[in-house]
Amino acid sequence: MKVLVTVKEVAAVEDEFQIDGTSIDETYLEYDLNEWDDYAVEEAVQLQENGIADEVVAVTIGPERSEETIRMALAKGADRAIRVWDDALADTDLLDVGAKTRILSAVVAEEDPDLVLSGVQADDDGFGATGVSLADEIDYEWAAVVNDLDHDALEGENVAKVHRELEGGVEELTDVEFPAVLTIQTGINEPRYASLRGIRMAQRKEIDPKTLADLGLDAEAVANDLELTDMYEPESEGDATYFEGGPEDEAAQLADLLREKGVGAQ
Repeated sequence: MKVLVTVKEVAAVEDEFQIDGTSIDETYLEYDLNEWDDYAVEEAVQLQENGIADEVVAVTIGPERSEETIRMALAKGADRAIRVWDDALADTDLLDVGAKTRILSAVVAEEDPDLVLSGVQADDDGFGATGVSLADEIDYEWAAVVNDLDHDALEGENVAKVHRELEGGVEELTDVEFPAVLTIQTGINEPRYASLRGIRMAQRKEIDPKTLADLGLDAEAVANDLELTDMYEPESEGDATYFEGGPEDEAAQLADLLREKGVGAQ
């Protein structure tokens, strides 16, 4: 079984930051592997460790900078990686789901995986739609928000038994035939830390850079329907009270405020 894992580099913002036009100034950003994708990578690596998957391939859409992030997936156990980028994507503020779907479906056509794992959503845009949209485009069966995958049931079978979260705290147990796309929820496993040995080995693993032309696509295929028109820090609607002084002073001020609000009054 070949497993393809989609991963994304996301930016974490410091507590104090400045907005530059329609983006946050780069000096206030740190980049890391998307949290949901980290769980997807771990699930794929566990499938390989349990003798179910023969190969784990990670794929990302991102500039050269994102190679550092995708190497984390390699350090955790992925066998090789694909990075898709093109000049046609360079000026895009926010890549929409349709464009990502067309790119990833072209990768699937080349790799022909039995199973595609994708994080439920990304920390930055939070669309939560790419995995399901990809499944529809490539005509794979799918299950979304998967929080448990029965590895034992996969051995010698062509069906995945999955648990998935539904609204209202309901959980569904369902069978999904391969080839399939599963979007992975946080908590399905415990993502490992990349070991020093894994990090060293990742430097020797292949990251295959691909342009749109390499995938048989052109700029029209990734035409973006989204336009970022403004970015601002919303005003806080909360009413916070700050106490000053030592612990005793702060405790006295808190007690006075609680009495004023009628808390504890008989």
